[in-house]
Amino acid sequence: MDTETGVEGQREVMGRERATYADLEALPDHVVGELIDGELYASPRPASPHAMASSVLGMKLGGAFHRGGPDGWILLDEPELHLGEDVLVPDIAGWRRERMPQMPRTVGFTLAPDWVCEVLSPSTSKLDRKAKLPVYAREGVRHVWFLDPDTRTLEVLRLDGANYSPLATHTGTARVRAEPFETLELELAALWDEA
Repeated sequence: MDTETGVEGQREVMGRERATYADLEALPDHVVGELIDGELYASPRPASPHAMASSVLGMKLGGAFHRGGPDGWILLDEPELHLGEDVLVPDIAGWRRERMPQMPRTVGFTLAPDWVCEVLSPSTSKLDRKAKLPVYAREGVRHVWFLDPDTRTLEVLRLDGANYSPLATHTGTARVRAEPFETLELELAALWDEA
């Protein structure tokens, strides 16, 4: 095992070599690379509606929950998660401060987050829902949000045993409260940059 990256050497995946961290490092800067079950996924940088929704959500949640205390969180944009042999990059991830009191100085986080948000786009929706969601469940990520700026929806999921249960789907410009940040009223219109 490479002690610097925590990724094992190449192995076979259905007749072909498993992708490694070196394959991620070789990708051009204009793509986001991820390793899931030995497969290399390269996604384009997000379009402006995706970037807007992610940025505004991060600002809203960060402003309300970044401090310490019982509701304290560490919230990060596009952290690199090293979860077993998988390397995932959610749009936003959050750790409760009780589990991560101080942010480590690292490139890859090995402690699974408590919450992730994936902002869906036509090019990443299948990857986020089909390939990444089972990894989040395996690692015990308690809440997953799917935010879709095209359909203007927020899906809220909670881990229930080994699978996720849908808690709510919010649409349009509603004001909502969503686990695990239900103490904050979130205005969906701001995520879509609408009045």
